[in-house]
Amino acid sequence: MPHDEDPRAIRIDQFIAHPPAKVWRALTEPDLVARWLMPNDFKPEIGHRFTFTTTPKKAVGFDGIVYCEVLEVEREKLLKISWTDRKRADWTVTWRLEPEGKGTRLFLDHEGFDPDDEVQQLSRRIMGGGWPSIFTAIGTLVAEL
Repeated sequence: MPHDEDPRAIRIDQFIAHPPAKVWRALTEPDLVARWLMPNDFKPEIGHRFTFTTTPKKAVGFDGIVYCEVLEVEREKLLKISWTDRKRADWTVTWRLEPEGKGTRLFLDHEGFDPDDEVQQLSRRIMGGGWPSIFTAIGTLVAEL
């Protein structure tokens, strides 16, 4: 469920009825990540630089490329990446996985939004509305693995 009280972050947690090993695959295998987020050249290795590509949004000056770097990796427990468009966005996205019964509690912290920047706050609201559907897509994908 989204927690929307912090203008600097999006925080969500959701239970996925599958073990952490399966959820981890969905978060770290590039072909699987492409199915719920965007095409990418991701590798779960600290220091690896990669990109996500999507449709450009000219109205807000977004060229469709998200530049990322893997900052932290703890297999089946934690994945933290930087996320920037090299213009306005300079964020971090952290996924945490915690075993819960026979499933996984999946946490997302998307941080670094400037509370005084209208475009960044618009982005936070849009992404805050989009991340819950992405969690649903991850759950659906994990069920297929």
